[in-house]
Amino acid sequence: MTPDDAADTTPAVDLAAAEAELDLPPIGDRSRYDALMQVIRNRVTVRRFDPDYRMPEEHVEMILEAARHAPSGANAQPWQFIVIRDAEVKRQISEYFVAEQRARAKMKMKFPTPDYRGLATAPGFVVVCADMRWVNAFPVLNDGSELDRIYRENAERILLQSVAAATMSAHLAAAALGYCVWWVTAIGQENAQRAMKPLLGIPEDISVLDIFLFGPPAQKPYKRWRRPYGDIVSLDRFDPAHHLSDAELADWIANRRHRVMYRDARKID
Repeated sequence: MTPDDAADTTPAVDLAAAEAELDLPPIGDRSRYDALMQVIRNRVTVRRFDPDYRMPEEHVEMILEAARHAPSGANAQPWQFIVIRDAEVKRQISEYFVAEQRARAKMKMKFPTPDYRGLATAPGFVVVCADMRWVNAFPVLNDGSELDRIYRENAERILLQSVAAATMSAHLAAAALGYCVWWVTAIGQENAQRAMKPLLGIPEDISVLDIFLFGPPAQKPYKRWRRPYGDIVSLDRFDPAHHLSDAELADWIANRRHRVMYRDARKID
């Protein structure tokens, strides 16, 4: 008997109970869609929060409960969430990003960098991690071949998409509770991993992928620009009109990127 033959194929849940747990609306019923779209449209990014607000623990649990129900490849659920409540730890993480901001400025990357000092006073502060070993739960050969490399790269994309889905679910839950949010993603560098893992006791084989901040805004938020529907949707085949030339893309980055990212378009490294 092979290992596959010996595998226990019993579902991890009671199927009858799991089916009964679902509560889907009638197909075409707009009531839940309209409520969801109101939340989605009002998921607003800010980078300064009310420093005097005290986040209820219940709200943190509600938001991470939404993240827990996100979809993931192979239903692996490869995420871990570290809720930061210690003001000193928030300050130290903020200081790392402020230093990173200054380093970017010296390199003249000309990227519209946010003011990372806002991390220190965020009432809701969650570090999102992933165990990268979960790539082995996705289609991989593990034989060191070129084909295995291709599959492994795809497996890493599956993992990252899975964690992003959980993070987005948390964002929407926070917005549904009336909070503004901030998705801090500039943490892929090795230096960021070395700075935060010892501080938070994170094992070496677990990676910090992003930071999710939420709370009442320190100043009035606003809805940022979105591409028109007709500019992003193609029917049956990719619309060539949606493909920017290298020159067009470079022009957009040089002349428009900063205008769509931040309220104050003058703040460019």
